[in-house]
Amino acid sequence: MKNNLLGFNVNIGLTKPENIINRDADCPFCDRESLTDVIDCSGEMLLIQNKYKVLQDSDQTVLIESSTCETDIPEYTKEHMHDLIHFGVKHWFNMIDSHKYKSVLFFKNHGPLSGGTIRHPHMQIVGLKSMDDQLMFDPREFSGITIDKHAGVEFNISTYPRIGFSEFNVVPDTNDKLDQIADYIQIAVDYLMNHFTKRCKSYNLFFYLVDGLIRVKIMPRFATSPLFIGYNIHFRPNNLEIIVNELQMIYFKK
Repeated sequence: MKNNLLGFNVNIGLTKPENIINRDADCPFCDRESLTDVIDCSGEMLLIQNKYKVLQDSDQTVLIESSTCETDIPEYTKEHMHDLIHFGVKHWFNMIDSHKYKSVLFFKNHGPLSGGTIRHPHMQIVGLKSMDDQLMFDPREFSGITIDKHAGVEFNISTYPRIGFSEFNVVPDTNDKLDQIADYIQIAVDYLMNHFTKRCKSYNLFFYLVDGLIRVKIMPRFATSPLFIGYNIHFRPNNLEIIVNELQMIYFKK
């Protein structure tokens, strides 16, 4: 089975700050006066170079989403959520269009099981010089049961999940629907963090380009199943229709 193998600098990784578990640790993103290597800013949002470049053969940037540490996507105003997605997608596309990288990742970690280390809301845009983006997804992973569809953008729950346990997809028909994409992302994250299950304290947000079109996946994170880790077995939960109905009742009054 073909896969991407990326070098990871363990020595740098050991120096990274962590305040998701260690809540008494200082937040490096709150001390905005000390931030260096700022690439761009818009309102409260900053794009900076990542000081801790643990991924080899790459350029790593961090998008600080807000000046407020103890907040996240469900609490953002609609205007700020729209601005965030426009800002992030602009810089994601800028890195893609530079043709310096074989693939460019745009993603977000939130919570203790997300793989992140900093509580302050942020995303990452990472240019990889040698990774094959065709090995990073299966197009079937963005198909699913439709929850809602508006202005050419579909919001669904995956019937072919990457790992399992209720993954949500945002699937636009063109790349100029960023406000509607942002609205569906905010709904998905709000549902996971406030309505899904009390055990869900973490999620990931991933952006992809599939045949030139934006695709977004929002994934709740739990302790990863050993059947996936050991055998690459994915899970499709048997309550997808129940979740679809609940989302429609809470957010779309259907």
